[in-house]
Amino acid sequence: LVLVNPHIAAATPQVFRALNWQKQRAAPPLPALPAALTPDKLTLWLRESGNDLERAAMQLAPQIGGVLDALGALPGCRLARMSGSGTTCFGLFTDAAAADAAAAELAHAKPQWWVRAVRTGS
Repeated sequence: LVLVNPHIAAATPQVFRALNWQKQRAAPPLPALPAALTPDKLTLWLRESGNDLERAAMQLAPQIGGVLDALGALPGCRLARMSGSGTTCFGLFTDAAAADAAAAELAHAKPQWWVRAVRTGS
């Protein structure tokens, strides 16, 4: 995967204050995490689950949308999502080579951003 932070801040307390709790209470519960987790199943689960704080964080830091768009447009990106309540985003890629190439391309295109390709345990 590739992690990206555009060097902007969205404080967690502010993100939670911006969250629309009325709509949040109506949101469906998270789907169950698949027992045999494969990259395809993880990607599908993440697509179904979403990040409830993403919209609130983007109200405070609209640049998050640009980070997600940039990640999602890179070759091999299976999913781009904001991580947690902050401005760090991640992209899941088809393999390590695609993630390395994407990180290099994005770091070159956006030198002001912090960009890292990382590997998960097998």
